[in-house]
Amino acid sequence: MAREVKRRRYDSSRRREQAADTRRRILEAAERLFVRDGYAPTSIAAIAADAGVSQKTVYLAFESKPNLLRTLWNARLRGDEGDAPVGEREWFKAVLDEPDPKRMMRRLASASGAARQRMGPTLRVIRDAAPGDPDIAALWERMQSEFHGNQRTVIEALADRGALRKGLEIDRAADVLWTLNNPSVYLLLVDGRGWDPDAYEEWLADTLIAQLLR
Repeated sequence: MAREVKRRRYDSSRRREQAADTRRRILEAAERLFVRDGYAPTSIAAIAADAGVSQKTVYLAFESKPNLLRTLWNARLRGDEGDAPVGEREWFKAVLDEPDPKRMMRRLASASGAARQRMGPTLRVIRDAAPGDPDIAALWERMQSEFHGNQRTVIEALADRGALRKGLEIDRAADVLWTLNNPSVYLLLVDGRGWDPDAYEEWLADTLIAQLLR
């Protein structure tokens, strides 16, 4: 009687873990090379070699170099590769839910400082590449627009509490917060002037309180 051969069970969870690990290695390799060599000089072939995968694997995972950089930015901005935008992140909700306006500004400064340290290298790559690449220029513009929207949400929460400085309209306040809390300011002070990140956070919190609150 023929012996029945058992089929090996397909382990989809294992395959997902392997795919996630491959994506992570590709993103880390891309970040290393983009930061070291710049966006334009870095090829998909170089990224694949650094990550220990084929070029085909990189293209299957990310489709193109601009999309790879977009994915890297989102991962560094949010802290992971999840799809939830910043506005739905727990840390952002915690800022909005803080009842005391001054503590809200300090929470925001602390969260922003942590995010800047995490995403600073990728931010510099995008900023430097934008003038010479239409795809990256569009990414930079979208980043600024989305960031402004998130800052306006914070301002609206302050306005609901009656905490905005007298005579300061929501539109103007959103522009002020967007400017002061802009990642470009972090690069100017921490990268350009050598500020300690903790000093940056303290300055940002104090300045936001002084400029925005009653």
